[in-house]
Amino acid sequence: MTPLARLLEAALFASARPIPSDTLAQLDPESTPAGVASALDEIRERYDNEGHGVELVSVSDGWQILTRPEYTEAIELAQLAARPQRLSGAALETLAIIAYRQPIGRLEIEDIRGVGAGAILKSLQERGLVDVVGRGEGMGRPLLYGTTSLFLEHFALRHLGELPRADELTVALRPALPQAS
Repeated sequence: MTPLARLLEAALFASARPIPSDTLAQLDPESTPAGVASALDEIRERYDNEGHGVELVSVSDGWQILTRPEYTEAIELAQLAARPQRLSGAALETLAIIAYRQPIGRLEIEDIRGVGAGAILKSLQERGLVDVVGRGEGMGRPLLYGTTSLFLEHFALRHLGELPRADELTVALRPALPQAS
């Protein structure tokens, strides 16, 4: 491995959060954006080709070394990894509405869900998954909510375009057909 690749690997290993490419480039004043991209490719290829239990992944606005999906369940069962707090069904539902409809106001969320969303919105804001992204044009100029980069990181997404399409969700959420015996 090149010295730059080893340096980037060490930084990525030490960080609990994704590191943007421009921040990685600052680790070596002589590096170029192309050199950093090449070093990241070198790390990723090495992990893939040598069968490592981790992989280099582009997450949110940066890069992170993560456990390969096939080992996640065993590690969670052994309680070796620090797990993020679970989200309730209501919180996940609210988060999905915001992710697909952002920017969106509290009243629109409540209209879709059919119940109040104030406490859930506050909880999602405290966790850093959503934030106020603007104000609406309606009466009182209501607050509009959107997802954050921590949301992308939490769900291992590079951008919102990686969310399942709405037509894929209707198929996935369809009740299972009874199996013939």
